[in-house]
Amino acid sequence: MPKKKKGYHNVPGMRNRRKGGRTETTPDGFDRSAPDTLASLADSWLDRLEERAYSERTLDKTRWCLRDFLAWCQDRDLIDPATITKPILESYQRHLFHYRQKNGKPLGVTTQRDRLGALQRFFRWLCKENHLPANPAADLELPRKPAKTLPKALTTEELAALFATADTTDVLGIRDRCMLEFLYSSGLRRSELTGLDLDDVDPQRGLVTVRKGKGGKSRVLPLGDVAEHWFERYRDEARPWLELDTSERALFLSGYGTRLNPNYVGNWVKRTMTGVGIEKPGSCHLLRHSCATHMHDNGADIRFIQILLGHASLETTQIYTEVSIEKLRDVHARTHPHGRDGRGTK
Repeated sequence: MPKKKKGYHNVPGMRNRRKGGRTETTPDGFDRSAPDTLASLADSWLDRLEERAYSERTLDKTRWCLRDFLAWCQDRDLIDPATITKPILESYQRHLFHYRQKNGKPLGVTTQRDRLGALQRFFRWLCKENHLPANPAADLELPRKPAKTLPKALTTEELAALFATADTTDVLGIRDRCMLEFLYSSGLRRSELTGLDLDDVDPQRGLVTVRKGKGGKSRVLPLGDVAEHWFERYRDEARPWLELDTSERALFLSGYGTRLNPNYVGNWVKRTMTGVGIEKPGSCHLLRHSCATHMHDNGADIRFIQILLGHASLETTQIYTEVSIEKLRDVHARTHPHGRDGRGTK
């Protein structure tokens, strides 16, 4: 066991506040006085999505999108779905556009599209189930998708500084270093990282199995020697200190012995990056970008990177061919008549 456990023991009451691994649901106060109110029908739709085996991540995202819309409707006494018209939905769309978060920033275009897209699917279902004669969201024009920007990979020096932040004399520090290595070594998404179970890692074969990743698809990935080393240290030296219930199979545990939340991991990685002076946009996804970019720079075929990242389309992965500007410049210098090696100069 590590000699020091200060990070683990400094969390007040950490070992005595477990609540079955889940946060208790806060009552939302929406009108469910009849089975055909907006809130009641939203519950029914979410139940249907769950029956169709939609992922927990998709269900949570959809639930939050509906929750925001229902709160907006309740403030305006819009309880019956028949009262929702296209102009009302357009008014909600303007509300999303003008809304400002606590930090003063507007909602991102992707967030606005997510919330409006959830409404389109919800009202389409209401029509399909004959709760509405016509779909008021059918012709709703969503904001245009933001232009894709090239991902900025971390440098070797930035990665070294990031990994060095983990205090590996402490059980939480060992866990944190292991998580960083998994994100960079295998290009995992944060939800895939937190969704891993202990049995999903096979250190003998150097493999990690992602079950029901994005789109509900599973894949098996190489782990890498460094990540494998930190997994074994975490499994043997740190996880036993965090495990409160032997039936909990989550690989990465919080100080309360429960599965980590993806948002917590994302915020923690971002804070850690900022702490070492990394100002590039992104957090966990930046490590994922770095994994793919560095592999491609070192000769990995783009089709193998597609499999590693779990992209359904090669077009999505193609962006990594655009970030290898150093390779392109080198080829240009060696092959173009007016390249930088001096050929063609007068």
